[in-house]
Amino acid sequence: MSVPFGNLLTGLPSGALSGEIFTTLTASGASSGTVRIERILSTGQASPDGFWYDQGWDEFVLVVQGAARLQIEGEAERALGPGDWMMIPARRRHRVAWTDPGAPTVWLAVHIGEPGRGPQREDE
Repeated sequence: MSVPFGNLLTGLPSGALSGEIFTTLTASGASSGTVRIERILSTGQASPDGFWYDQGWDEFVLVVQGAARLQIEGEAERALGPGDWMMIPARRRHRVAWTDPGAPTVWLAVHIGEPGRGPQREDE
């Protein structure tokens, strides 16, 4: 069996994207909802006004490259740059307030306890 590998900074866009690109890198325990790891590419995208994510699982996010601002409901926006991470607990409403429109923002997201998702690839 081959061991998967890759580089998070390969295949970055040279210009703006019409929407974010989500790429599942690996998933385990898909039938029991254990862990899914994905790369997210953003080029200026943000959550729509008034929209909040409200997930039933924990999510760890790390900005690998670029810049973003995340907001947890009831708290001030938090600026994130390369190396900055956040652990978002299940049912904690949050949103992407801003991502850098001038350069790709590369995120590493780890979804922990997400039910019913198997391995998926580009543009899920």
